[in-house]
Amino acid sequence: MNYRHFKAAPLEASLQEELKKQVDPAAAYADLPEEELFTPARFDHSAAERGGYSNYSYWGATLRAFFKNKVAVFFLAVIVVVLAFTFIQPLLPNQRDPKTINNDPATGVQIINRAPDEEYWFGTNSIGQDLWARTWAGTRTSLGIGFAVACFEALFGTLIGVLWGYVRKLDTFFTELYNIFDNIPQTLVLILVSYIMRPGVGTIIFALCLTGWLDMARFIRNQIVIIRDRDYNLASRCLGTTTGRIVTKNLLPYLVSVIALRMSLAIPSAIGNEVFVTYIGIGLPTDIPSLGNLVQAGRVLMSQPSLRYQLLFPTAVLATITISLYVVGNAFADAADPKNHV
Repeated sequence: MNYRHFKAAPLEASLQEELKKQVDPAAAYADLPEEELFTPARFDHSAAERGGYSNYSYWGATLRAFFKNKVAVFFLAVIVVVLAFTFIQPLLPNQRDPKTINNDPATGVQIINRAPDEEYWFGTNSIGQDLWARTWAGTRTSLGIGFAVACFEALFGTLIGVLWGYVRKLDTFFTELYNIFDNIPQTLVLILVSYIMRPGVGTIIFALCLTGWLDMARFIRNQIVIIRDRDYNLASRCLGTTTGRIVTKNLLPYLVSVIALRMSLAIPSAIGNEVFVTYIGIGLPTDIPSLGNLVQAGRVLMSQPSLRYQLLFPTAVLATITISLYVVGNAFADAADPKNHV
């Protein structure tokens, strides 16, 4: 018996087995059960976000960027003061009712077309009503219409815009729907609804909401189409992130600027439409104070220089609100854009 050959045989077999494992590493795990070979990766969204953006807050960064704009902060203060005063004014002492016809205590004669003085700060109109009280009451009415329409446009328009842009199967349907409604002038809808329904605040809000959401939805859809297939959104879908989380975390931060800008334009636009329908005589009844009614009444008196104050004050309030909202809306839209966050 060749002893050397007998002892070398097992050594050669072990070397061959080791070489086989090095050439084919999977062979080393061939006999392991499947549950030991594959372990699902545990992905924690919150932990990943804390690790990647430990000190980042979207809204905090937005507010910091906004308050760096001193002009926008000034006009924001103007809006706050105007809004606060419209609600505080009726609670102040010695305030008159905007619908009351004022008479001279001595003679009992109506105080008509009285120029502004220390008693009637904005003067009186052609039937003796206090224009100071009517201007602020009209501001409350018009701002209520503007904010109601703007909030509806923001909520409904954003919802439709997200579905329109993110769900590809709905793109054709919403595009055709948009084309149909967009070809109907909003002014015509406003006039028809005002004729059909009883004139009032609710009628104007309903008429403006019928088609006002279209532009918002279109803007949102265009933004969604641009960013929905970016790498980070595709990666989120591959990791199993839900659609709702992708929309709220990845898409909405890019939509806030668009929504803010559209709302800043929607409020004065709604007020302007209310002024328009009142101007042509089918808006709010004259017994409901509004900026539209005041502008319409003052326009008739423009040919009389001594009575032009009746148009001056409501127009000044309307212009202040419109300019302030536009400046603040644009500044907030720029601040809300994540690209401007440092």
